Amino acid sequence: MVTPLDDPVWASLTGPHAHFAERSGQVLRYQVDVAPFLALPPEPDGDVWDDVAALSGPGETVTVHNSLPVPADWEVLDRIAGVRLVDVALEVAEDPEAVLLGPEDVPEILDLVERTKPGPFRQRTIELGTYLGIRRDGALIAMAGERLRPPGWTEISAVCTDPAYRGQGLATRLVRAVAVGIRARGHRPMMHAAASNTSAIRLYRSIGFELVPRPDFVTVRVPGAAVAPASALTGPARGTA
Repeated sequence: MVTPLDDPVWASLTGPHAHFAERSGQVLRYQVDVAPFLALPPEPDGDVWDDVAALSGPGETVTVHNSLPVPADWEVLDRIAGVRLVDVALEVAEDPEAVLLGPEDVPEILDLVERTKPGPFRQRTIELGTYLGIRRDGALIAMAGERLRPPGWTEISAVCTDPAYRGQGLATRLVRAVAVGIRARGHRPMMHAAASNTSAIRLYRSIGFELVPRPDFVTVRVPGAAVAPASALTGPARGTA
């Protein structure tokens, strides 16, 4: 039986985040200034890679589940081992120092993300959910927020702390604070991490998350083939996803 966590990107784009979706044939992606994620359907047919190429464009890189065989003429750039963590015993708590971040904070967010590398964050990622930050002397020094939203779940993402302020428990405090809102709407928090990020995995497990199976991913480059015209793509900017 297919569950929302089997492919949380697909489940988000066909559910709560459908208004952020663009489509070509079978394939969906987030609008490019929102998030870099692309999703294939649970049971794609033989034309699915043509749809990926049409949606992404020649020469572009995309990341998909590596359980699907990659065509011989597509360049494999990377294979990514990751882990998924789900809330089983997280204690949530509001944080008096946490402030709500908005579009006006994006330049500072992008700067913090560039320096700490928590994962992709784009100009409109802030629209995906609630983002909270901690400031010291006016400067943003830590943050966390909501990203993927498969039905019944919300991913906590962009958890990062300025190196000068690490070791103070700020990441834990922000994860707990973001989770307050997630639990309030009846969702269950979950997270993703690179399998190599053992310190983060150890921290998240220590505060009430549990590892669950997650497929690895493969990053490939689209061959330099002709791309479909914009009229073939649908979504908020081009029709209805």
